[in-house]
Amino acid sequence: MLEVVKQVKPTVLLGLSMQSGAFTEEVVKTMHSQVERPIIFALSNPTSKAECTPEQVYRWTDGSGIYASGSPFAPVVYKGKTFKPCQGNNMYIFPGVGLGAILSGAQTVTDSMFFAAAKTLAAMVGEEELEVGSLYPSLKQIRDISAAIAAAVWETGWSEGNAKGQVPDNPIQYIKDKMYFPDYLTYKSA
Repeated sequence: MLEVVKQVKPTVLLGLSMQSGAFTEEVVKTMHSQVERPIIFALSNPTSKAECTPEQVYRWTDGSGIYASGSPFAPVVYKGKTFKPCQGNNMYIFPGVGLGAILSGAQTVTDSMFFAAAKTLAAMVGEEELEVGSLYPSLKQIRDISAAIAAAVWETGWSEGNAKGQVPDNPIQYIKDKMYFPDYLTYKSA
């Protein structure tokens, strides 16, 4: 892997190997010498199988690495700054893609719909998230994220001729009105 990093000069490493320690200090430091903010996705589950830890990435890149994992990790304090490693979770993309496809009546879910979903998600990451090393917006915004992704999927399907009907004048509001919202009532016996 070290030779690949030296020759290819990647900006992102994807860890899907389930091999703890696969992203070594030498590999990450070499990558960092070639790119200012290396992105490390150590996605193997559980945390014991992650290719490296967020603490290692922050230490090996002097705090400039960007880290996402497949399992949750606690925040890391490095040189007095708190970093919040994020979890690359399918809940960011799939609910919005599914909702957009269903509401639009799309015949197929295309690669361009997933690309639109990814661009929409990336645009929702704020400066405050980036400042603490997070690649994703807060999960507290998940309903707004899903609505925005659903609208992007719908609009992409429409532009491709893959959706039925027209995109509503206010797609976000229309989509939010159609979203399921669990409201549990307490049952009281008579």
